[in-house]
Amino acid sequence: MKRKIVIAAVAAAVLAGGTAATAVALTDGDGHDDDGGRSGRAASGVTARVTVGDAVAAGLRAVPGTVTEAELDHENGGLVWELDVYGSDRAWHDVTVDAGNGKVLGKHIDHDDDGDRRAPRKTSVTLDEAVATALKSAPGTVTSVELEGGRGGAAHWEVDVRGKDGREHELNVDARTGGVTADGYDDGDDRDDD
Repeated sequence: MKRKIVIAAVAAAVLAGGTAATAVALTDGDGHDDDGGRSGRAASGVTARVTVGDAVAAGLRAVPGTVTEAELDHENGGLVWELDVYGSDRAWHDVTVDAGNGKVLGKHIDHDDDGDRRAPRKTSVTLDEAVATALKSAPGTVTSVELEGGRGGAAHWEVDVRGKDGREHELNVDARTGGVTADGYDDGDDRDDD
């Protein structure tokens, strides 16, 4: 679930031929959904009927603890929520939840810890509150949410939203105050803006 690895894999796929990159492209289709923007639709037409909140709840039933990241992704031809959970057993777990029916497809202890993950600090703003705040600022479909910072910097939730306007919004929600700031947006134009 490391974003850098995913970005590198997508970039490599684009360089190798471009077709694999479309497998991770997410969109809300016609810009409408039935649950206030908390479900997603994949480019292949597969709809995520399970909200990020429902996926987190299912993941926490399987592995009690704290979810620090949830990402909508394709896996084996289906749409899934991939969760990072710091378990009550003080180990990091990867939990995969089917985005169509909410069933936990798999869970395992993450032994590939690269050393930068520590036990998450308690935050005043929960993941669900961060998602709700982000959606008020940029209505659309949440495709990713992750707890960032802490220790040396201010903790915040990084929430990616595919807006009803077709743009990818990157929002930061302060984990202490709930204040939201825009980290940026992508208008879908892949041309280099430099």
